[in-house]
Amino acid sequence: MASLCATVLFESRHDALERAKENSRNVALVAERDIERNFELYSLSLQAVVDGIGRPDVMALPAHLRSQLLFDHAITAEYLGAMIVLDEAGNVVMNSGSDTPLKANFADRDYFTVQRDNPHAGLYVSAPYRSRLRNGSPSIALSRRLSHPDGSFAGAVIIAINLEYFHQLFAGLSLGRHGAVSLIAQDGTMIMRQPYDPAVVGRNIRNASTFRHFLAASEGSFSDTSSIDGVRRMYFFRNFPHQPLIIMVAEAEPDIYAAWRRRALTIGTLMGTFAIGFVGLSFVLATQLRRRMRAESELQLLARTDSLTGLNNRRTLGEILEQEWRRARRARSVFSLLFVDIDRFKAYNDQYGHQAGDDALAAVARCIGENIRRPADTAARYGGEEFIVVLPDTLLEGACAIAEKIRHAISELAIEHAGSEYGRVTASIGSASWSPDKDADVTQIIKAADQALYDAKARGRNRVAMCAA
Repeated sequence: MASLCATVLFESRHDALERAKENSRNVALVAERDIERNFELYSLSLQAVVDGIGRPDVMALPAHLRSQLLFDHAITAEYLGAMIVLDEAGNVVMNSGSDTPLKANFADRDYFTVQRDNPHAGLYVSAPYRSRLRNGSPSIALSRRLSHPDGSFAGAVIIAINLEYFHQLFAGLSLGRHGAVSLIAQDGTMIMRQPYDPAVVGRNIRNASTFRHFLAASEGSFSDTSSIDGVRRMYFFRNFPHQPLIIMVAEAEPDIYAAWRRRALTIGTLMGTFAIGFVGLSFVLATQLRRRMRAESELQLLARTDSLTGLNNRRTLGEILEQEWRRARRARSVFSLLFVDIDRFKAYNDQYGHQAGDDALAAVARCIGENIRRPADTAARYGGEEFIVVLPDTLLEGACAIAEKIRHAISELAIEHAGSEYGRVTASIGSASWSPDKDADVTQIIKAADQALYDAKARGRNRVAMCAA
């Protein structure tokens, strides 16, 4: 019996470590996706300026028109500085927000020298530095090269990111009292670390034992002692797929095993009071039951949701429609549906690829979910690029207002779509409603919403049309 109890405690300790690994991995993925998404948007803005400067007709425009055109897509956010254009000597020749260039030279910055010396640098992420334009605030910069028609160096386009963005992002992550999360360049430069210490930012840790693990694989986990604060932690790391960055999440071993130690002490105490067999068997049965319940819950969730978008799947939609339809007829209340379809999605898939198409579907699904607020309102993926939103107790006018919010939010994602007449991913939405004085069934409402969607497409797309069932 003592062996059984020891085995259970050992497994429980192993489970605590596995849970910590999974939690660290989830935290790393959340941070990575946030950073990757923002960097992708910043990169697109930089590329738009590079492309514009390469067009003689754009550069021939008056300064104020040229500035408006070049920086029309420049991203503005709380933690971003101005976008600047440097010539081959590092002098500012253009900048967003002003027709008059700043009088400054940045030829000594790595984001300039790397582009100058390497024609194939692409999107470059600089080391941390203190900004000369924003009162010395710690920042990093993203840059892209400008080239003359013969390929020689013509300058660089720069956008600065305040390190406070990473500080605030990491501060919102829960990692225990002694946990840490870091963003590290692949050359070993520390860009940001939480707990935050200004002295650590910019330090190079390439000689640390932990950093050698980061370069050995695209992602993984291990236990080691930090070279910064001497705390032993379980590390999870992941190299960014598209940027020269590494996200590292580490939970301290005392935090990981704190609950396990309390449990072990309790079991040890109970062994002196109760029969060892009763305690050991109860613990094993409870552990197995929890695992089974968790597995069944996860399987049930997977069976009801669409794996790509996280919305309800078509099977679940049928159950929801049937339930809400019966309730509406019984309570004689209004009942509305929205039929959402992404415009020219096949052309988007053909041009940008299926991965980009999946990302666009997921982004649109988030927009839909974020714009339906009541607990009874539900959304589901109907098939392909089509979604249905169920709005119980909602008049047609209210449904159209919600549809317009969803349509506007999707458009504001500003996902580039060269095959669309709007230049971005948009959606058309059909709205239909049933009221107690009408003789119709749920199938007719879906058909009515579909017809309204067809009308919205016929009237030019990126709009909302309504049809009473």
